[in-house]
Amino acid sequence: MLSALVMTPRTLGMVPFLLIAIHEHVEADVSIGESLAEARRQAGLTIGQVSQQTRIRESIIRDIEQNDFSACGGDFYARGHIRSIAAVVGADPVPLISAYDAEHGPPGTIRAADVFEPSTPIKIRERRSPSLSLIVGVVLLAIIGFGVYRLVSNDGGGKPAAAAGAPTHKAAASAKPTAHPSPTPTSHNVVIQLTATEDCWVQLTRSGDGAQIYMGVIPAGSSRTWTEKKAVDVRLGNPGGVVLTVNGQRQNPDSTVPVTLSFSPSPS
Repeated sequence: MLSALVMTPRTLGMVPFLLIAIHEHVEADVSIGESLAEARRQAGLTIGQVSQQTRIRESIIRDIEQNDFSACGGDFYARGHIRSIAAVVGADPVPLISAYDAEHGPPGTIRAADVFEPSTPIKIRERRSPSLSLIVGVVLLAIIGFGVYRLVSNDGGGKPAAAAGAPTHKAAASAKPTAHPSPTPTSHNVVIQLTATEDCWVQLTRSGDGAQIYMGVIPAGSSRTWTEKKAVDVRLGNPGGVVLTVNGQRQNPDSTVPVTLSFSPSPS
């Protein structure tokens, strides 16, 4: 190109400007990716080493060296990747960023949300508040449980009984035991007469073999009589609530808790 010019003093003065224009034309033909790749090779670095130092994936670095910035996630990130790679391979990032702006447009106003928000929104599952039906169900279960607890507590706080299921109930104040004629004791027999002034659980068993003669609750105001030829054990759940007579003799079991009494037939 220079050989075609007539070498006159005027043309000689234009040579420096022509050399600068040719140099700029040659530099303009070199792309951003080629410049970074060449600088990396001059620095003796591999793509993997550049990736380790910049924390940029190797695939993105390869795309940038091929002038493909689509994987960067936008112009902001592309400029940042160019600066980081240039700093590692020893290239000047200023002309490279200027070349990028010339190709893709100057940077605009960047919102903080554009920098910190991920390119792909993260879906966060919202915690659902408990439904009204669930709350009502829990409340009902709590009420039922409390009612059962009160019922069991009340049952367990009564007077002690000789066996399970033998409740003791006081008779009404107006209830009076019915008078019954006392049976005449018979020799070799044990005659037991029981009149309840309060509800009382009673159990009669034979002393010898433990055979059961009677078991149940005698309500207040009622009387029962038993005549046996062998020794008898009498178990009273509420001793203070009965009038007990054996072979015509009044028995006074001085006890407020269940008691067992033994009686044998009268001698002849």
